[in-house]
Amino acid sequence: MGKLSNQVKVAIEKALTERIEALKEIVAGPELIKGFDPTLPGRRLPAGHLHPITLILNEVCGVFEKMGFSIAQGPEIELDFYNFEALNIPPDHPARDMQDTFYVDDKVLLRTHTSPIQVRTMEKMSPPLRIIAPGKVYRCDSDVTHTPMFHQVEGLMVDKNVSFSHLKGILTYFAQEIFDQDTAVRFRPSFFPFTEPSAEIDIQCVMCRGKGCRVCSQTGWLEVLGAGLVHPAVFRHVDIDPDVYSGFAFGLGIERIAMLRYGINDIRLFYDNDLRFLKQF
Repeated sequence: MGKLSNQVKVAIEKALTERIEALKEIVAGPELIKGFDPTLPGRRLPAGHLHPITLILNEVCGVFEKMGFSIAQGPEIELDFYNFEALNIPPDHPARDMQDTFYVDDKVLLRTHTSPIQVRTMEKMSPPLRIIAPGKVYRCDSDVTHTPMFHQVEGLMVDKNVSFSHLKGILTYFAQEIFDQDTAVRFRPSFFPFTEPSAEIDIQCVMCRGKGCRVCSQTGWLEVLGAGLVHPAVFRHVDIDPDVYSGFAFGLGIERIAMLRYGINDIRLFYDNDLRFLKQF
C-alpha cells in the first residue's frame, strides 16, 4: 500500500504542476482578450431556499411548540366519518355546503380541514392532550384570496377544567408573537358545528393599525382565526366523557397569515412559481 500511495501522490503532484503552468500561459497569452480570466473567483450556482409558506408554517408551529403543543399528522385522503360526522357535521347539515368538494367516492374525500387529525388523536390517546395539526387541505375555491389547495394549522387542548380563558390567553400570545406585541386582539361570537361556544378572532389591521383602510374594509380589524370550546358531541364520538374533560380547538390558514405578514394582496402569487416573487423571501 505504501508503494501505491507514493505513486498516487506523484501522479497528483505532476497533474497539479502541469495545470498551474498551463494557467500561467493562459494568463500571459491572448486568451484574456476573449473575456476569460482564470484568476477570477468561480461563479456559484444559485442556491434554493424555503418557500414563504413554509417559512410562516415553521414559525407558527414554533410558537405553539414553545407553549408545549406537539405536532400530529394525518392522511390527506380522509374518510367522511373523520372529516364530517365525528366533528358533529351529519350528512344533512348545512355546514357541509361550503366543504362538500373533492370526493373519491361516497365515503372518501380530500380533507377540507385538518380537524380529522384531532379526532384520530383523541381516538388513540387519552387526555391530557395538547396538539397542533399542520397540513394541506382542499376546497373548491379559486380567486385572489382562495386556492383549491391551501395550508392550515389546527390546534386542540383537552384536560380537566380547560376554559375559554385558556383559549383566549394562548391565542392572544400567538397573535402577538407572529405579528408584534402591540397587536390588539378581539373575539367575536360565531358558529362552528364542532365547538360551542365558538368565536372568530380578529387582530388589529397590520396595514393601518386600526385606523381603517382598503385591506380591512375600513373596519380596522382583520379576521385570522376560528376557535371555540370542543362540542360535547365530538367528545362522545371518541369516548371522552364531556362531564369530566373539557377542551378547546382552533384553526388558522397559513396563506392568510403570510399575506398579512408580507403585505401580499393575491394568494395565487404563492403558487405561480415566479422567481422574481419568490426570491424576495
